[in-house]
Order: sequence, then C-alpha cells, then structure tokens
Amino acid sequence: MSERVSLEDDLVAHLPELRAFARGLTRDAVAADDLVQETLMKAWTNLDKFQAGTNMRAWLFTIQRNTFYTLARRRKWEVEDAEGTHAARLVQKPAQEGAVALRDFETAFAKLPSEQREALTLVGAAGMSYEEAAEICGCAVGTVKSRVNRARLRLTEELGADLTTIAA
Repeated sequence: MSERVSLEDDLVAHLPELRAFARGLTRDAVAADDLVQETLMKAWTNLDKFQAGTNMRAWLFTIQRNTFYTLARRRKWEVEDAEGTHAARLVQKPAQEGAVALRDFETAFAKLPSEQREALTLVGAAGMSYEEAAEICGCAVGTVKSRVNRARLRLTEELGADLTTIAA
C-alpha cells in the first residue's frame, strides 16, 4: 500500500471527529457539513504538504479551525438578504445615464434663441417670477410667459420628452 493511500485512509478515518468539532463550532448541522467539506477540500489539496509521521488529527483540526474563523471574519462583512430587499434599496442608476441626459439637455438648450434661453433661465433656473424676469428683460410679462412656454415646448420636442411628465 502506498503512503498516499494510507494518508487518504487516515483522512477519512477522522471524519466523525471533524463533524463533531464542526458542529460545536457552528452550532448548525448544515453549516457544520459545509465546514467539514471545506476542511476536506483544503486537506485533500494540500495532502502532499502533510509530513508523514506527524499528527494527522491535529493537522485536520487546525485546518478546520482556521477555515471556521476565516469564514466568520468574511461573514461579518456580509449582509443576509435572501429576498433581495436590502439590495433593492441600494440600487442606483449608473452615473453615465445622468451625464448623457445632461449633455443632451445642454445641446438642446444651446439651440434655443437667446431670448428664450434668457427667459427660461430667469424663470426656470433662477426661480424668478414672470414680473421680475420681464423687468430684467425690459419687456411685457406676457412676452416673458410666451418665451418661456415656447422654450419649454422646443426643449420637449428636442429631447423627445412626454409633455404629461414635464407638467407634473
């Protein structure tokens, strides 16, 4: 019988003890089985590093203990979210969509006649009343209202926006 076969048999012989130790660490049968499986995978992968004549049981228990604490540290940073409610609250639209929309608006806004840009900026962006904007522009209130209305309609057409959402 080869040395490797002997090591593999020794590894399998410690399964009941590994399960019991894992059960004590995790206090959960399913998590314990996962821990034993992870331990065996690591041990199997590194079987060539095991020094013959040393304590296989101690080596396996050390692997299992280290694996348990590594997984526990990782879990500290994870959030249990089986139904996805937490993840749904974290969803954010990609930033590039906003940048593209802003660039489209700037392009459409630049196409407006200067009088419409001026009136829309004063009333829409600066929040002035039509009366204040009319005084600044040196024209009638009705003229400012007309310019703002035409500017909004033209922007709506340029951007392909829905008039019902803009009015809201």
